Amino acid sequence: MNIAHPATDRSSSTFHRPELLAPAGNWDCAKAAVENGADAIYFGLDRFNARMRAQNFTEADLPKLMEFLHRRGVKGYVTLNTLIFPNELTEAEQYLRTIIAAGVNAAIVQDVGICRLIRHLSPDFPIHASTQMTVTSAAGVEFAKDLGCHLVVLARECSLKEINKIQAQIAEQEVALPLEVFVHGALCVAYSGQCLTSESLGGRSANRGECAQACRMTYELIADGQTVDLGDRKYLLSPQDLAGLDVLPELVKTGVTSLKIEGRLKAPEYVANVTRVYREALDRVMADLGEPNPLAPFPEKEGGNGQVSQLTERGDQDHYNLEMAFSRGLSTGWFRGIDNQELVHARFGKKRGVYLGEITRIRQEQITVRLEAPVKPGDGIVFDSGHPEAKEEGGRIYTVDLRGPEATLTFGREALNLRRIHVGDRVWKTNDPELDREIRQTYSGEHPQFQRPIQVEVHGEVGQPLIAIARDGLGHVVQVESTMSLVEAHNKPLTTERLQEQLGRLGNTPFELGGLTNHITGNVMLPVSELNRLRREMVVQLEELRAQPKRWQLRSPASWQELLSQPLSTLKAQANSQVQTPELVVLVRNLKQLQAALAAGIQTLYCEFEDPRAYRDAVQMVRKEKNQKASSFFPCIYVAPPRITKAGENWILQQVKACDADGYLVRNYDQLQFFGGDRCIGDFSLNVANPLTAGYFKQRYGLERLTASYDLNMAQLEALLTSCPADWFEVTVHQHMPMFHMEHCVFCAFLSEGTDYTNCGRPCEEHEVTLRDRVGTEHILQADAGCRNTVFNGTAQTGAEYVQHLLKLGVRHFRIEFVNEASEQVAQTIQRYQQLLQGEITGAQLWRELRLQNQLGVTRGPLETRS
Repeated sequence: MNIAHPATDRSSSTFHRPELLAPAGNWDCAKAAVENGADAIYFGLDRFNARMRAQNFTEADLPKLMEFLHRRGVKGYVTLNTLIFPNELTEAEQYLRTIIAAGVNAAIVQDVGICRLIRHLSPDFPIHASTQMTVTSAAGVEFAKDLGCHLVVLARECSLKEINKIQAQIAEQEVALPLEVFVHGALCVAYSGQCLTSESLGGRSANRGECAQACRMTYELIADGQTVDLGDRKYLLSPQDLAGLDVLPELVKTGVTSLKIEGRLKAPEYVANVTRVYREALDRVMADLGEPNPLAPFPEKEGGNGQVSQLTERGDQDHYNLEMAFSRGLSTGWFRGIDNQELVHARFGKKRGVYLGEITRIRQEQITVRLEAPVKPGDGIVFDSGHPEAKEEGGRIYTVDLRGPEATLTFGREALNLRRIHVGDRVWKTNDPELDREIRQTYSGEHPQFQRPIQVEVHGEVGQPLIAIARDGLGHVVQVESTMSLVEAHNKPLTTERLQEQLGRLGNTPFELGGLTNHITGNVMLPVSELNRLRREMVVQLEELRAQPKRWQLRSPASWQELLSQPLSTLKAQANSQVQTPELVVLVRNLKQLQAALAAGIQTLYCEFEDPRAYRDAVQMVRKEKNQKASSFFPCIYVAPPRITKAGENWILQQVKACDADGYLVRNYDQLQFFGGDRCIGDFSLNVANPLTAGYFKQRYGLERLTASYDLNMAQLEALLTSCPADWFEVTVHQHMPMFHMEHCVFCAFLSEGTDYTNCGRPCEEHEVTLRDRVGTEHILQADAGCRNTVFNGTAQTGAEYVQHLLKLGVRHFRIEFVNEASEQVAQTIQRYQQLLQGEITGAQLWRELRLQNQLGVTRGPLETRS
């Protein structure tokens, strides 16, 4: 038996090769991804996806798109990664039927209810838990597995160390699922699925694919009432873009199943460029890791002789290509742990490209730059004077005169206003036409350019037909045989080399010959024309087999209504029979606010403090008040753990539980598990937006109540309340919306020189900080026990005008929240809402009064029905 391996076999390594997953906002992007080596693409349809500004595909595109992808050995995942509102469930169900029937390989899902619906419609269609589900721990993976998910996309904030810890824990607890991580692209400053900024400021929900990118805007830092001079650092919430290239070997070693590139809003040139860089880099890493003594894929410069290894040169070119594709600056994000000095440089929040150098001279119409990167005529550049928010000068270079480390550049006549350009300005290369042409060529034309290996076995002997069996890397197998028998060869027998030459002629096909095994007995021969026919037939059959849509099971009579806890008619009857007295629930964030709430006679109290150790004092205060007052006063205190729980942070939950509160306001999957035997209220961060999600949390975890999602307007909230028992819910009617919730610590980054909590000096404990936006509103910044920051809207929002209608719908628990209000203001606000619930004042009166009382004003907030 002879074996030949003419092409690199990408399937062999001592480590598991992760899938490379690329974005596709349209057909050109899909082709760019396929032709540059993506193993899978993810894309949205025209509804229910987290990039509604992308061109996206339609339902009618699905059969053709999936056939194209599958012929090329590429998987296709549909993003259904938004919250789904009650009145959309019927349409979502039909969408899912279309997706499943089209042979899509998986759906990427955020909404818990949609996961339930998919599993109800199809027992085997794969579900990928989106990063919008905010999974940061083994408990989150277990939650996803219980829902029926097949893969989990971890939060971008997980470090390599934390990924390894999650892998170890899910293996030990026997709840393992494949894990996917983002390896490249834009970084949201807030945890995905937990950002309410666009909703709060403009009614455009990030959980609905309508992010307005408020994190890319300028902010001033106000500490203790004074503006902090940060020089040219204004983009305090705009992270650099993620580039996991330098940690690719470590990522592979974590055992993650998929490496995801962000960018469904990007151009096909971006998709092609970034996909190609990571395809080639991943192949090099896998080759190195397969060796007995693996080398780093991109070694540093060696010794003192100035020589650079071939791999380093390749790495430099890769970084150049990535920066030219799109770059706000590149970093490894959170993979290497928290470094608040690196994550956000704060100098700009838009694309820059490659840093070219600094201007040293300006004479007549010539500009001299001390070079940090190569430059040539035709390149596009921009001059950075430190004011990226203003119009900047820039254009295409006409000539380049290189002299040592400097280059003198000229531009077209009157192309620049030289009075706006100064010595010392930074220069960025924003466009490289030569690179763009090279990249476009990778996906232009009709014939496949990226080929995937197939393995071929050949069998035969004299008097029998030649049989060729071909296998691709996805498990497809075809067998073809010659129409004539083999005869004895007197010269030029079918050697392994000759077979390899003839069967390896796979140009203009999706395949390359990865290996050939020759099982022929004796010296035989077959005409070249017949070998060519066999090869063509093998390719046709393999393509046709690949193109067949995946046949998932699909239950035809099933519908989402079957998942409801009770029939709608029963629910409406229950809502009409509600007689329970409405109750005001108050959330406070310090002990003075708690004292004011107790003095106002509030019976249900929530505490959310930065330091969980202070909960002991809060519980003692409530118990003391209870003992001192009349027997009719039975205050109940619930305390809130931090919004995020990462692997290794159960000590925070233990601190919370040690206070012996009456119950807990749970925010995530770890807390559902940790406080499973206690009284629990589900908070807004669980993203309950439809009855299927509500039923899952209420019935599976026994939560006393659920907080309705802050993404719901009044009409959507009404639809939710009439599709579930209304007494399942409490509605927040007054709050400073928690806009950004983030791993990025603004205190550490801009009020210290430290990188994280170990060396920052804890400025969060010494200063009261706000962030002033472009219109002058100062948004409140607070840290929690995990050193994560929340930016609260500086303007309080109220749904007071809707309270009477909510009462008619059966709502009996109304929450109001405070952040930094003084105890006097807390008392006044509570009194007004008590009067509102008792019918003594109207919602409109309350709103007008609070606008006068609150210096920053009160808006109607997300309950206001949007047109």
